[in-house]
Amino acid sequence: MSLYSNESIFQVLFVTLVLGAGCALLAGRAIALTWRSIWVAAVAMIPLGLAVRFVHFALFNETLLQPQTYLVETAILIAVACLSFQRTRARQMVRQYYWLYEPSGPLGWRLRQDAPAKA
Repeated sequence: MSLYSNESIFQVLFVTLVLGAGCALLAGRAIALTWRSIWVAAVAMIPLGLAVRFVHFALFNETLLQPQTYLVETAILIAVACLSFQRTRARQMVRQYYWLYEPSGPLGWRLRQDAPAKA
């Protein structure tokens, strides 16, 4: 059983990775910038997965309600949104609390060596 019966690999990559993952990247970033939880970013990808599925249906005559394909696409969108969220949050913590935190890789932060001691 194929996930995509009427589309070429380029069409799948364009709709799922360029359009869908691009939206997920921006959504994860926006959610992090408003100091919301990463769970909000993950849950927000559920309707976006439906939208990506609809684009496949409307443009390339794919089956609209195809659960396996929807789950794969939504998992990709959740992964992209969570990575974008974490990257933005790490940059946010280091930029906003520069006296307390320093970068620790592209997705993390750590307490600075010269950070003020707890009172």
